[in-house]
Amino acid sequence: MRVAVAMSGGVDSSVAAAILKEEGYDVIGITMHVWSDFSNPACEERKRSCCAPSHIDDARQVAHQLGIPHYVLDFRADFDRLIVDYFCQEYLNGKTPNPCIPCNQKLKFVLLAKRVKELGAQYIATGHYAQIQQDNEGNFLLKSAKDKNKDQSYFLFNLKQKQLKHTLFPLGNFTKARIRRLAGELNLKVANKPDSQQVCFTDQHYQELLKERFPERIKKGVILDYLGHKVGEHKGIHLYTIGQRKGLGLALGYPVYVTEIDSIANTIKIGAYDDLYSDSLIAQHCHMAYELSHSKIVQIKIRSRHKAAKAIISPLDNGKIKVKFARPQRAITPGQAAVFYAEDCVLGGGWIDV
Repeated sequence: MRVAVAMSGGVDSSVAAAILKEEGYDVIGITMHVWSDFSNPACEERKRSCCAPSHIDDARQVAHQLGIPHYVLDFRADFDRLIVDYFCQEYLNGKTPNPCIPCNQKLKFVLLAKRVKELGAQYIATGHYAQIQQDNEGNFLLKSAKDKNKDQSYFLFNLKQKQLKHTLFPLGNFTKARIRRLAGELNLKVANKPDSQQVCFTDQHYQELLKERFPERIKKGVILDYLGHKVGEHKGIHLYTIGQRKGLGLALGYPVYVTEIDSIANTIKIGAYDDLYSDSLIAQHCHMAYELSHSKIVQIKIRSRHKAAKAIISPLDNGKIKVKFARPQRAITPGQAAVFYAEDCVLGGGWIDV
């Protein structure tokens, strides 16, 4: 059985390929060439991201060590259109994007999956820490990983049945520490390579990317207090996110936080720490493993590192889902995903709207 492993040049996908080969699969390595804007001095930090040319070389060398074929596929135009543009537009619309989720959904498990079929692969595999199991009716279920500190099921919530059916997550039953040890035992070139900690195509100074691409949309505006009074000016809503305290340029004599971003009015609203808490949200563009026909008690993550919180989810007539938390949650942020769990099983999720 042939499986194509998406090899980023990191330790996780490298060991995933090694595990599958050891299990007897006919393994081929695939590296997606998605980003090439490394010439701008302002983008120097991007050279250390997992999209950098050096990581393609790392993946190639690991494939050579493992004795498997390696291919580099050009997805630069698709990545720019589907991921980078989405990333920019979300910030410009006053939201805080999570590009890893649409990258998985649209690139890896749709476009890449189609390409690897042309290479004779029946499965696609990645280095994600997650698990796939079948229930008694034959449905494929996405479940959290054994290593809860590395679990990445949150980023995969919108994978459909046909995608889960042809996907393998070899690392789901391993801890990160064990994967590091395996990489060392195999003497892989990337055994001690640090994990990527930022958005793969840009560093934390993402505002440079926005200024490069959409200078006409970056405008100054006003900062309002909870009563609607002007207390300062901002340099562009793309510089702010819900819950932010630093970098506001305000000296009010007491701490304040960003509580609301209005892209239409081009305003930032601030408030006290307690104003960051809310007990509800609306999720849109939802995907569910099972039909949600009535209210259901679940556990919900509103960020990848968020501790799951108890809530009731209820279907709305417009296809959205209303979430009511048992306890108010801090900094519910439009643009992030709300992912629903029943114990360690992913029931689905959607994008936080309000």
